[in-house]
Amino acid sequence: MQKTMSKVLLAVMLLGSGCSKKVDRVGAVASDRAVRADEKVMMGSGAMAATKPDDSGFHDYGKNPWVDATKDHLSTCAADVDTASYTLARRYLAEGHLPVAAGVRVEEFVNYFRYKFPEPTPGTPFAVVMDAAPSPLSPGRHILRVGVGTKAKSISERKPAHLVFLVDVSGSMSSPDRLELAKTSLRILTNNLGDNDTVSIVTYAGDSSVRLPPTDIAHKDQILEAIDGLRTGGGTAMGSGIDLAYKEAMKGLRPGTVSRVIVCTDGDANVGAHTHQEILEMIAGRAKEGVTLSAIGFGMGNYKDEMLEQLADKGNGNNFYIDSEAAAKKVFQEQLGSTLEVVAKDVKLQVDFDPQLVARYRLVGYENRDVADNDFRNDRVDAGEVGAGHQVTALYELELTSKGKQATAPLASLRVRFKQPEGTTATEAAFPMVGGPAASFENAPGDLRFAFATAAFADVLRGGQDAEHWSVAQIRDIARNAAGDDAERGELVGLIEKAMALTGRTASR
Repeated sequence: MQKTMSKVLLAVMLLGSGCSKKVDRVGAVASDRAVRADEKVMMGSGAMAATKPDDSGFHDYGKNPWVDATKDHLSTCAADVDTASYTLARRYLAEGHLPVAAGVRVEEFVNYFRYKFPEPTPGTPFAVVMDAAPSPLSPGRHILRVGVGTKAKSISERKPAHLVFLVDVSGSMSSPDRLELAKTSLRILTNNLGDNDTVSIVTYAGDSSVRLPPTDIAHKDQILEAIDGLRTGGGTAMGSGIDLAYKEAMKGLRPGTVSRVIVCTDGDANVGAHTHQEILEMIAGRAKEGVTLSAIGFGMGNYKDEMLEQLADKGNGNNFYIDSEAAAKKVFQEQLGSTLEVVAKDVKLQVDFDPQLVARYRLVGYENRDVADNDFRNDRVDAGEVGAGHQVTALYELELTSKGKQATAPLASLRVRFKQPEGTTATEAAFPMVGGPAASFENAPGDLRFAFATAAFADVLRGGQDAEHWSVAQIRDIARNAAGDDAERGELVGLIEKAMALTGRTASR
């Protein structure tokens, strides 16, 4: 696509999973598009309804436009595996409010859920799924799913991890859904570490301190005791805390191991000698040296969504929002390997549409992950990191040509470009789509149908193009029919019903 970086400003503020741009997440779209929840911009954007006011910091990256395939048959983006947007939206809905439209990132909804993938293709860490079907919501259109997955690793297969828990103990973290939930999360993480892993704990408030020097898991009782002893109080000197945490992390940096800082915060940084830009530059510099960063968000009210995205992006890591002990178990127990260990970095995806079959297309989500087509092979351009067992899924809306409507041929192909975790030279792999679209949506694979329902619901919540005309009840029914007995998928059905109840939106609206 001729999407140039001129559309993006290097501002200081930033997102995940299939096709979005990590580089320009930190500097994205003009400042007049920055949105804060308390401004309630969503009221005029076609989103479902007003939300609970708070001072969370969000950024509106707009919506991807339709693209004429004869003018631009390539769609290029960076991989994203974050899921914070879904869990944050879940909390809003559970508390009787719609999420802020600018905080709804379609890809993070879709990538929260697990899908079936074949074994990785020999010579690459990736397995790929590409399938398509007629859209059940927009007659005359089709849906294309592009999925990339990696193989999960067991504890014994995972590299030794040297972790620094960087915990915000400022006064803003005092409520039970903040520091106490963070402590619960870190206990879960600690209890799932292996014999060769170590933990250090650094805290920051008005100042920063090392609460626990590097301690191996054989002394788990000392780690848990240090976690239990964390208390709140003071301002939020995040910059000095990050600086100190990286000094601890560098002590464990060596080949064949993982060195990662795990930041637990509500994102409210209001005291400190470092500017926000200086913090991001510090994180980016350490990432180049091999220390990655995970940003774990807690709480509401003054939660800084965009800032935590920026930290994770610059740190070559991931961004999660923890709203419950169950969410903590998902991130730090069930998916621990993918949370901690990167198997491919600077991952870019490029979908190549056949303009004889596809008239135009629209990528649903990934607005701040866009990569210029001519930067696909520019290995100086930063992209996304994918961990062991991660899955990246992107959905496109398509309008086919008259020939495409009659054809059973593949509509597109995929190229993936990436570097090894400690490498500097990129490798590229091509994956053709096998076969054409399903004859009907009902005949499409269940994973495609569920992913589509998830993306459609997110698009409705954020006021997406054409979404205001979609039937939310129909979206719910699609999700329900594709969910089976999967509890997490069933939860989505419940969230759709909560949104319907909050807005009175029915099958015709």
